Amino acid sequence: MKLIIQIPCFNEENSLTSTINSLPKHIEGVDIIEILVINDGSTDKTLDVAGWNGINHIVNLPRHIGLAGAFKAGINESVRLGADIIVNTDADNQYCADDIEKIIRPIMNNEADMVIGARPISNISAFSAIKKLLQKFGSFIVRLVSSTSVDDAPSGFRAFSAECAANLNIFDNYTYTMETIIQAKAKGMRVISVPVRVNSQMRKSRLVKNIFSYIKKSAFTIIRMFIVYRPFRFFAIIASIFLFFGLVLAGRFLFYFFTSGGNGHVQSLILSSILIITGVQVGLIGVLADLAAINRKLLEEIQQRIKKLENKL
Repeated sequence: MKLIIQIPCFNEENSLTSTINSLPKHIEGVDIIEILVINDGSTDKTLDVAGWNGINHIVNLPRHIGLAGAFKAGINESVRLGADIIVNTDADNQYCADDIEKIIRPIMNNEADMVIGARPISNISAFSAIKKLLQKFGSFIVRLVSSTSVDDAPSGFRAFSAECAANLNIFDNYTYTMETIIQAKAKGMRVISVPVRVNSQMRKSRLVKNIFSYIKKSAFTIIRMFIVYRPFRFFAIIASIFLFFGLVLAGRFLFYFFTSGGNGHVQSLILSSILIITGVQVGLIGVLADLAAINRKLLEEIQQRIKKLENKL
């Protein structure tokens, strides 16, 4: 059993050593533990610090591409290196490394394909009240969209089986956290969460610099993933809204037509027609989007077979 712990880094020279030193050296049932550092175009001494600490593997990105891109690069490299389980953790030593065993155990026991480390959001003093609320609300929305029971969707402390990691395709340039949950569940992977501990904050979050920007980008990510992986459901909901109000207005017109001849209520009939036609059109778009999703799924299966052949070579 080979475990690779990947650490995406961007200008983390002050915290990387602490993060590396806290990682477990031995875990029962794991034969090999290796560390992969993804240097996301750092302009400080992050790359040197990784080398000084004798890191097994380093992916050095020539320019800063963001957290999602660094995560994707790490996942691809970990799969190439033959990892059976991949753990992703932050370079700021936010998460308690001793809980790595907790998040990989369900995968080792064949109980899950992806495990999310759920932080005690309510008890984290470094989080403001509004941030705690947004974290919980975001996780609630992701649970609805993905049909999972994940308690902390934005958590970057997570473990993946090799098969799950190989099947992930990251589209978002901002963050991978919510996208991977929705995507994994849509592909039939078992996604669960387990409670984990956190350490004292060493620096402020770079991902949440502005609350309103974070809300906007996260909402866009959720909606886009919903459209990509649940297209028929997404468009069916919108179509149902149009059809519902269209039928209500049609019923209103018919009521007045049979009771008072319908005089003065032609506007209801016109608006009803527009809404019903729009609902039907949106429904047809949903059918076409669903067909496109089936085609995308077939292409992804071909992609995974190619990756498996490349790894064997």
